[in-house]
Amino acid sequence: MWATFVVVSHAVAALAVIVRVLLRPRMEPAVRLAWIMVIEAVPLVGIIAYFLFGEVRMNQAEVQRMADVRDRLTGLRVTSPDVVTDPPDRLSRVIATNHAVGGMTALRGNRIALLDESDEAIDQMIDVIDGARDHVHVLFYIWLPDDSGTKVADAIMRAAHRGVTCRVIVDALGSRLLVRSHLWGQMQEAGAECVTAFPLGLPFVSALFRRLDLRNHRKVLVADNRLAVTGSRNCADTAFEIKARYAPWIDMMVRVEGPAVRQLQAVFLADWMAYTGRDLGHMLVPVPAADTPGATVQVLATGPDRRVGSVSDSMVAMLHAARDCVTITTPYYVPDNPLDAAIRAAARRGVRVTMILPEHNDSIVVGATSQGFYHGLLSAGVDLMLFQPGLLHSKIMTIDGDIAMIGSANLDRRSFELNYEVNMAVFDPALIAELDARQASYVRRSRRITLDEVRGWSLLRRLRNNLMALASPLL
Repeated sequence: MWATFVVVSHAVAALAVIVRVLLRPRMEPAVRLAWIMVIEAVPLVGIIAYFLFGEVRMNQAEVQRMADVRDRLTGLRVTSPDVVTDPPDRLSRVIATNHAVGGMTALRGNRIALLDESDEAIDQMIDVIDGARDHVHVLFYIWLPDDSGTKVADAIMRAAHRGVTCRVIVDALGSRLLVRSHLWGQMQEAGAECVTAFPLGLPFVSALFRRLDLRNHRKVLVADNRLAVTGSRNCADTAFEIKARYAPWIDMMVRVEGPAVRQLQAVFLADWMAYTGRDLGHMLVPVPAADTPGATVQVLATGPDRRVGSVSDSMVAMLHAARDCVTITTPYYVPDNPLDAAIRAAARRGVRVTMILPEHNDSIVVGATSQGFYHGLLSAGVDLMLFQPGLLHSKIMTIDGDIAMIGSANLDRRSFELNYEVNMAVFDPALIAELDARQASYVRRSRRITLDEVRGWSLLRRLRNNLMALASPLL
């Protein structure tokens, strides 16, 4: 009798959850189907997994606070002579999509420089901090208390000691080693204000109000409303001691001068005001052009509280604009259907598409899932290159020498739906030539994988990869 009661109760509960899945707004059909299969196939565990990871649930008070902050910062926008009002028709669709997703306009008059891919990039960031006279704002997903992390912390403390206002945000999970280290307390004692994004707290209680795996994945440094640094690199050595077996970690960061600094400042201030409740809107001041005409840049900040689109929509718009060549670098490839289809469609219509991924991924699950997409990409004509010496962690997409996307977002559903990310669309042939040269250096350190090689994989490997790709809507 008890067994019958348990079976019937579970069936009713599973049916109720399935109905909830079917009624959820903004959920792709593939995602709905995947969750229904999990709920039916794995009794009880499937139901629990759905409530923990199936919905982008957030504390509504937090969501409202973030919305209020965005509205406040939007109200502080000023008319600028650097706003691009007459882009070429081909670029206008990309710029319009970016504006719809991130809410920011394209601005000309910027000067952008690529930082080194080695640990020298940390020294270049420290130069920005050491040159600050008014304020330094720093935001990292991962900040390790290693050599590089210690050097940046020391620079923050030097700045604080000379009277510069220093504000630091780190993700509570990604930077937990820093928060537990002596450096965190030392920066605070020196006068830096330090805040954690999404503190872990009591997981079982927090899970009632929001998903536990929401993370702030951004990397931003702003000094004096004059200089900014952003890109893919965390505040850590290329040796990346927490995952040293995959080292070196190869990243791409850029230094920005000009009106785009204001947009990166807005990203930091929005996070700071949302986490602390302290209004710093007065700091969002106009930033003059650094060059004439300079590079046209459009910052794209995305996150799960702003469900009007994702960086995937912007990348799809870029791919539809492609005519001759596309080069994509990403460490993780677990795309949504529109992005994967757009990449393959570009290759099929004759665009030369090159994708560069790491041969060895630091996540076995993500690596296997990515491999599940190889056959489709190669069949469409994509040149697929596997980077050999370390973990290629850069996130770059260049189109036809005149459109590029760089930043923190991977080509995976986590970056599209769960993480807070910051990317930059760049429309500047000179800089894009440098980005293409950097990616060409990745290709020289890679090996080409062929369709015959993928077809020759063992039955077990193909089964594993395709099963993981089938489950990609849940990852």
